[in-house]
Amino acid sequence: MAVKKKSLKIIEFMKNFFYVIASLVIILVVFNLFSYSKSRFENEKTKVDTIMQIVDIQSFQFPEKLDFAGEKVPLENFDIRESLDKEILKVAYWHSEMILYLKRANRIFPVIEPILKKNGVPDDFKYLMVTESGLVNVVSPAKAEGYWQFMDKTAKEFGLEVNKEVDERYHLKKSTEAACKYLKKRKQKFGSWTMAAASYNAGENGMNNYVEYQEVNSYYDLAMFSETGRYVFRTLAIKLIMQNPKEYGFILKKEDLYPKIATYEIEIDTAITDMIAFSKKHDINYKLLKMFNPWLRSHELTNKAKKKYIIDIPEKGARSKKYN
Repeated sequence: MAVKKKSLKIIEFMKNFFYVIASLVIILVVFNLFSYSKSRFENEKTKVDTIMQIVDIQSFQFPEKLDFAGEKVPLENFDIRESLDKEILKVAYWHSEMILYLKRANRIFPVIEPILKKNGVPDDFKYLMVTESGLVNVVSPAKAEGYWQFMDKTAKEFGLEVNKEVDERYHLKKSTEAACKYLKKRKQKFGSWTMAAASYNAGENGMNNYVEYQEVNSYYDLAMFSETGRYVFRTLAIKLIMQNPKEYGFILKKEDLYPKIATYEIEIDTAITDMIAFSKKHDINYKLLKMFNPWLRSHELTNKAKKKYIIDIPEKGARSKKYN
C-alpha cells in the first residue's frame, strides 16, 4: 500500500508539473503573438505615416497672377480659377506621368526651345507639346501622330514628309518647325496666342464655329467641347508644375533627369536597302538606329528622288554614359 500511495503521489506531481509547464508555454506563446502583432502594427503604422509624408494630399496655393505666352489669364473670374484649379489637381496627382514629363524635359526642351525662339513662337508652347504627347512619339485614337500630334493632311500642309518609309511627324526638330508655322498662322487668324493654342486642339474650323456662333473671340469667354475647354488650362497647369516642381511635391535630383545623348550626323542622298547592315556599319544596332531616327518608318529607304536626309547616330560609348 505504501508503494502504491507513493506511486500515486509521483503521478499527481507529474500531472501538476505538466500543467505548470503547459501553462508557461501558453503564456509565452500568447506573449510572443501579442509582441509580434504590436510590432507589426507599429511597422505598418510607420509605413503609412511615411507614405503620407511622401504623398502630402492637399490643395495647392493658387498663383496670384499667371499668363500664357505673355497674355494675362483672368484669374479674377471664378470660372477661370476653378477650371485651372481642377487641372492643377489632376496633373499634380498623376504622379508617375508628371515625373516622366520632368525627366524627359531635360532632354527634349533644350532641342525645341531654340526652334520656338527662332520662329518667334513664345517659349510657353513647349508645355503645349507636353499636353499633346508627353514629350514622346504617340498615336492618338484619331490617328494624330508624333511629338506634336499632327494629322496626316495637316502635317503635309505644313511641310512634313509623310509616307510609308518616312514620317517626319516623328522627327523632333522638323515637327517642331511645322508646329511653329501652324501656330503663327492661327495666331494671325484668331488674334492671340491663347486662341492659337486652343485651335491646335479644336482645329481651325472648330474655332471658327465657336467664335462665329458665340460672338466672342477670347478663349476664356467661350463655351467649348470639354476637351478643348480644358486644353489651355491643362497646359497652364503643366507650366506651373514644371516651372516650380518642388512647390507641388516633386523632388527630383539632377541625376534623376534623362540626359542628352551625344550624337553625330550622317547625310545621305541614296537608298538604304538594308537597315541592319547600315546600323552595323556605324557601330550601332537596329534598335538604336530607330530610337534616334523614329521618322524612318520602314525597313528600307528607297529614296528614288535622291533627297538629302540627316541621320543621327549616337556617339561611341554614349549608350552607357553615366547620368550626370
